[in-house]
Amino acid sequence: MSLLGACSPFTESGEEMKHVQEAFHITDRMNHLLLSSVPLQILFYINGIYYIFYFLATLAMIVYKGEVFSYPDDFLAPDLALLFIMAILEVLRLYLGSKGNLTEEEAPLGLSLVITVGSVILSVYFLVWQTYVLKADVIINAVLLFTYGLEAVLKVVAIAAFVS
Repeated sequence: MSLLGACSPFTESGEEMKHVQEAFHITDRMNHLLLSSVPLQILFYINGIYYIFYFLATLAMIVYKGEVFSYPDDFLAPDLALLFIMAILEVLRLYLGSKGNLTEEEAPLGLSLVITVGSVILSVYFLVWQTYVLKADVIINAVLLFTYGLEAVLKVVAIAAFVS
């Protein structure tokens, strides 16, 4: 007979042990701290939406500059190529960053941080070294650089939390 006597709702087939093990397993999962950063994940989402706007606005401005100004043909193709390279890097950067944050792995998040450096350089190109820089270029690149900076700080904090 079981230790609990006749009042026990369990049979002698080991159900008591199974329920105790399940209770400990649930308690174990509840004690695991979630280290992924919610502000960083929100910033990834916002930055993804903003980059779609940034890409379309920059593409439209390059077309506008090509039509209105005497935009040298030798510089039009490289500017477009850099914009598309930046878009590919952005997708990769946001994917790796989000994956690293949600899985609490420092490697994808660190790689995303390295790709952010490349994205910053390309953004500075469109801000400073482009053939023609409009006021709209300055504004949208300043916002993008601000989000990159904020994201980089949150990534470093998240990586530090994952490592410790």
